[in-house]
Amino acid sequence: MVTSTQSDRVGPEVNRTGIEINPDPTRVVLKPHLSSEPILADDGLLDRILAMTEQDVTAALTSAMSRFANRHPNLVADLENHYRVVAKEAGTLGRLSKNRTLLIGTYYTREFSVEAASLTNPSIVPAPDQNGLEPGALRFIISLRGIGEGHVSSIEFRSGVIDHLGNITMDARSPYAQTGAHEPAVFDKDLFCTMLMEMNAFDDTAASMCLPLPNPFTLEELEDTITAAEGKQAPRHVALPSTKAMEWLATSNYVLVFPPNSELSERVIFPGSPVESHGLEDARFVRFVDDDGAVTYYATYTAYDGSHVLPQLIETKDFVSFRMDTLSGQCAQNKGVALFPRKIDGRFVALSRYDTKNNYVMQSDNIRLWDQSQMIEAPQYSWNLARIGNGGSPLETDAGWLVITHGVGPFRTYSLGAILLDIDDPTKVIGRLKEPLLIASEDEREGYVPNVVYTCGAMIHGSHLVLPYGISDTACRVATLPVDSVLGAMERS
Repeated sequence: MVTSTQSDRVGPEVNRTGIEINPDPTRVVLKPHLSSEPILADDGLLDRILAMTEQDVTAALTSAMSRFANRHPNLVADLENHYRVVAKEAGTLGRLSKNRTLLIGTYYTREFSVEAASLTNPSIVPAPDQNGLEPGALRFIISLRGIGEGHVSSIEFRSGVIDHLGNITMDARSPYAQTGAHEPAVFDKDLFCTMLMEMNAFDDTAASMCLPLPNPFTLEELEDTITAAEGKQAPRHVALPSTKAMEWLATSNYVLVFPPNSELSERVIFPGSPVESHGLEDARFVRFVDDDGAVTYYATYTAYDGSHVLPQLIETKDFVSFRMDTLSGQCAQNKGVALFPRKIDGRFVALSRYDTKNNYVMQSDNIRLWDQSQMIEAPQYSWNLARIGNGGSPLETDAGWLVITHGVGPFRTYSLGAILLDIDDPTKVIGRLKEPLLIASEDEREGYVPNVVYTCGAMIHGSHLVLPYGISDTACRVATLPVDSVLGAMERS
């Protein structure tokens, strides 16, 4: 357990709590290890495993399991899943012993350290379960961006409690990490075709493949259509530009489910589609309350494939099952989409920086389709003159919508600021801080990316603004500030 103190104040308002969440390279998950070649063409490894005697298979499996069993809570199930990936691509392998299927799984599996490089860019929301707390206390969930080998990013979670005085206690972290089970999404054919058009990928080939699909259709039905059109190529090796685009889009939408008895801190949302092959970046979580009072947790994040970025949406009720969808529309571009925590005048509203430089407010009738936006803020002060963006979803106060922002200044220094939006018309900026809310202290300047403080979401509890933030893209800290002092320091429009 790590408990904050009310000391180490820097300036009259910001309370740096002393809490620090550091990366741990021992946090490893299992992922399939497949070459770029089809399984049967890949240097004969599978044939060599199939040629082993059953005695040698048992000995090799026993040795491997003895070294890795205590590192993964669901090792056998993971190996079985990875074997199924190999078997699907290789075609029928006949009846194999349980030990041989598991051994095949071990040879096509590798460990990945999800925090090997850093753990940063946090957001925070009240947890779904608030049972068993002292009066005035609140349980919260912090999402984090773990960065591992090759700068591949994933989404992780931590939890804790803040009491009525603003003291924060972090929960102990599980020693394990796991990636959950993927379940394919179901697609609306008309919307799918519209998104292909936005990608300039809806040509005659795509149209001919979409035509026989039912509405709605599944990923398996699409893959059957693709493999029929391209011969015996597995979906992972499709060749035509149109079919690559269709496969790319379809696999970017899926459901991820974790065991209900797993601990929150074990759950890692790891790249699960081609569009995410180089990472899921900067998740901005929000507790969204619909007009009927129903609560859903959404998060926007940036999917990165090594060349392009794509805004994506996470939807969950319980942080056990997560639905991943692609955002579409001409304003759903680039990084930094952040949803408001409720509808305004019956419409979904979000912050955006789709031109990479200015802050915008978007409005839509569909949470997954964004075509309308209005610029609300441009770089103005020396500390944000190079670029600005939001620091997570707006926070509702009696004075208006409090938005944490970030700005890029000289030497590419990142600082945090704040603006205030009209409660009924969030396109109106009614207040702003002329000076940064938070800048990197001397002991926060060194790291993977120096001179950076960055957040993907804050939370208000009572009179306290709770602000987790990344330090130089290396680790995370937590600060608290009196909400009234932040609002009182603003220059009003």
